Amino acid sequence: MNPVVDILSLDHEGHGVARLDGKVTFVDGALAGERAEIAIYRKHAKYNSANAVAILEASAQRAEPRCRYFGRCGGCSMQHLEPSAQVAAKQRVLEENLVRIGKVRPGVLLPALHGPSWGYRGRARLSVRRVEKKGGVLVGFHEKRSSFIADMASCEVLAPEVSALIRPLRDLIGRLSNADRIPQIEVAVGEHIVVLVFRLLEPWSDDDAAHVRAFADAHHVQIWEQRKGPETARPFWPDVAPELSYGLPEFGLVMPFRPTEFTQVNSAINRALVSRALRLLDPRPGERIADLFCGLGNFTLPIARRGAEVAGIEGSAELVARARENALRNALPHAQFAVDNLFEMTPEKFAALGLFDKLLIDPPRSGAIEVVKSLPETGAPRRIVYVSCDPATLARDAEVLVHVKGYRLEAAGVANMFPHTAHVESIALFER
Repeated sequence: MNPVVDILSLDHEGHGVARLDGKVTFVDGALAGERAEIAIYRKHAKYNSANAVAILEASAQRAEPRCRYFGRCGGCSMQHLEPSAQVAAKQRVLEENLVRIGKVRPGVLLPALHGPSWGYRGRARLSVRRVEKKGGVLVGFHEKRSSFIADMASCEVLAPEVSALIRPLRDLIGRLSNADRIPQIEVAVGEHIVVLVFRLLEPWSDDDAAHVRAFADAHHVQIWEQRKGPETARPFWPDVAPELSYGLPEFGLVMPFRPTEFTQVNSAINRALVSRALRLLDPRPGERIADLFCGLGNFTLPIARRGAEVAGIEGSAELVARARENALRNALPHAQFAVDNLFEMTPEKFAALGLFDKLLIDPPRSGAIEVVKSLPETGAPRRIVYVSCDPATLARDAEVLVHVKGYRLEAAGVANMFPHTAHVESIALFER
């Protein structure tokens, strides 16, 4: 007989947390306040991992998942929780990390940034595999806790025009001679074009190429091919297509990008996040500001548009080249960019950059610990806006900023960049 447990809370991955015979048990598919019958699938020394077999007492916040593949597909983990409750759970994760890891509390909790809950995802990597016993080629996300690809024909979080391509892509690849040599398709949705980058371990034959060209024409997409690393990606068909770009209309900016270059998956939330970051940073003419981990200039160019002198620094030479092109495209030649490995920042290297009035930091998941440790004791930026995709590393860096470098955590809040997943995007304001 399966055990029955009371779900006490949600963890940072969206699993229900219960206690079974005194041992913490993480329950997939259960929500705080529920009573559930569970099946344990893995026992660890200090905790159990389990699935909810039946919900005996349901939470008022439980929602009917919109996607018929939810529970099997690993792309989403929280469709069973009402969207506003998802955001509240992410806000709690942020607060708990700041208190537990950083030993700090924000002076103000910023209202969460909301956007569309469905059809929001304009960037994705779709896995491809031929599985004859499932009827041919599969295209989609991996199954939960598995290397298998979910047998799916649509996706509720992908941009609708991309979701509608899953079944046609399965049919197309099934007709190709190199179907077993296409492990992945990278998707990039711009304002005027959808680009599909096919990772090819073996070139297309002439017949394959004809099929691919016909597919691109029929579905009004551009196909790229990538033989090796991202730098080898190039347009295949059509050769000439509308520009792949996103806009930041509040700042009068158009941001072209290659489909293999990093951009945020959720363009609506990105616009809201840039807007909030600029309001918190409040760049003024005459100020000198650094945008660290600047990418292709997502925050740098809005800062420059406000009249400040801005230096964007990024470890990827390709992204810095793109940022420079975007600055010229948007008539912002005074935005300066440099390539530097910010994970190897030292006080000496930071001092060599000169004095800054303010900083914007937007690091990857590993955070910016070497940057914050390198801030000078005198002449330090008086304001820092920190955009984070991992609340644990934000909290770790906040501890240094507040308890070592003399900043106050004035405000923090979440942006719901990835609805229906446990991913927490956040923004924090530090004042000297």
